[in-house]
Amino acid sequence: MSPQIVLGAIALVVVAWLAACAEAGLARVSSFRAEEAVRSGRRGSAKLAQVAADPTRYLNVALLVRVACEMAAAALVTYACLQEFAGTTEALLVAIGVMVLVSYVAVGVSPRTIGRQHPLNTATAAAYVLLPLARVMGPVPPLLILIGNALTPGKGFRRGPFASEAELRALVDLAEKESLIEAEERRMVHSVFELGDTLVREVMVPRTDLVVIERYKTIRQALSLALRSGFSRIPVAGESEDDIVGIVYLKDLARKTHISRDAESELVSTAMRPAFFVPDTKNAGDLLREMQKERNHVAVVIDEYGGTAGIVTIEDILEEIVGEITDEYDRELPPVESLGDDRYRVTARLDIGDLGELYGLEAYDDEDVETVGGLLAKDLGRVPIAGASSVVELPDGRELRLTAEAAAGRRNKIVTVLAEPVGPAWTPHEEAIAE
Repeated sequence: MSPQIVLGAIALVVVAWLAACAEAGLARVSSFRAEEAVRSGRRGSAKLAQVAADPTRYLNVALLVRVACEMAAAALVTYACLQEFAGTTEALLVAIGVMVLVSYVAVGVSPRTIGRQHPLNTATAAAYVLLPLARVMGPVPPLLILIGNALTPGKGFRRGPFASEAELRALVDLAEKESLIEAEERRMVHSVFELGDTLVREVMVPRTDLVVIERYKTIRQALSLALRSGFSRIPVAGESEDDIVGIVYLKDLARKTHISRDAESELVSTAMRPAFFVPDTKNAGDLLREMQKERNHVAVVIDEYGGTAGIVTIEDILEEIVGEITDEYDRELPPVESLGDDRYRVTARLDIGDLGELYGLEAYDDEDVETVGGLLAKDLGRVPIAGASSVVELPDGRELRLTAEAAAGRRNKIVTVLAEPVGPAWTPHEEAIAE
């Protein structure tokens, strides 16, 4: 076996090792980190910043060098084995075994580990070589990438090989572990990826929570409903809630009444805007871009049977990325607050069984609803708004008045309900609170 061939193969593997180190290091260094290195006066940071400004170009150069050296080393090892062994099959098997081991350990694992552990040092050292090498190679790396992408399924040409979504997610997780980004920033990046797999029906406000106004109502009634409910955009229904004919905006109502007080008696249909309809199976990310393009803030969601499934706003979609948008005055409320004389302020989500216990009922159940808010909505026949009140009958015949209190949060949902007995004084059941 010729020593020159062996030394040549070793030299090529070393160059491939360095190129793999450069790839791993450059992939971990952002332009922001390069600019920080420049501000700190780090040696070689100016060259690093130049490489980080166009990472695709220099990563392609490093990739080309690594692949070329690996292939050349494999050719030399194969030639040496053919000279050393009499049988061709035996020589090829030995060459394959040697190059698989060398490529995996010396080019695959070792340099990438070093590059990821010391990305700044590795990328800075690589910048000294890659800058002049890129000038010498000229358009060769981009041309090879162009040819490779032309054979790749998909539309359009790209500048280089891109990582998969799983690899990008892994890089984000790694960035958080190294304190390069905050945990909340990592969650937001993951949410952006997940938004592409989210359907509109998963983020919409369901029809059961909608506050609507009939088209034959007057502008005065619509204005009153908007002020009492806290919503600035209200769907306008035709024959039923499945027949949404438009959206009325509070600012439009206020403008009409400001121009002429006589406008209060006009029908709400004269002030509504056309409704924007979308199927409940539409992708939430696509809808967000569409709503931004059309400058539309709210859309009516239609189910597969053509009925109204709910509405969706830009805020509903953004919450999938940034998390729940709450009011600055929101606070956690106790489930039950005693006001004396058998009067209680309870959360709208309190189970009706717990409400019954407050008034000495061992079992209070309803096959249609489970919560106090649901019980009030059932008795009213509509979504309750602030101030809405109704008298419900308990299983033992006593009557209880439920009153929806002020709404809270971005969706203006009723948070608390006031429960008070109607009729003769009841026997106090304050011990229910202590339990």
